[in-house]
Amino acid sequence: MAARKKAAKKTVKKAAKKSRSASSSVPGVSRIDQESTRTHGYFVRVGYHRTKEGAWRPKHRAFFGDASHGGKDKAFKAAVKWLKSKQS
Repeated sequence: MAARKKAAKKTVKKAAKKSRSASSSVPGVSRIDQESTRTHGYFVRVGYHRTKEGAWRPKHRAFFGDASHGGKDKAFKAAVKWLKSKQS
């Protein structure tokens, strides 16, 4: 019985680690994984402003695809680099 509880605890910890993404620690960077359109990458938004209609829209936005940047980690690094360049 105790062995089952330990195994279940390890499984829960692994699942929690997997669900966290690197982008959760960087405001403005969002992960997109949409199988139906085969879209995988990071979407970055910064510098919000109000439109004539009264809605809030980002001034700058960009998408960093996994395939075009050589993988998930490289796409994330490119997204953060771009975000920093727009913020300064």
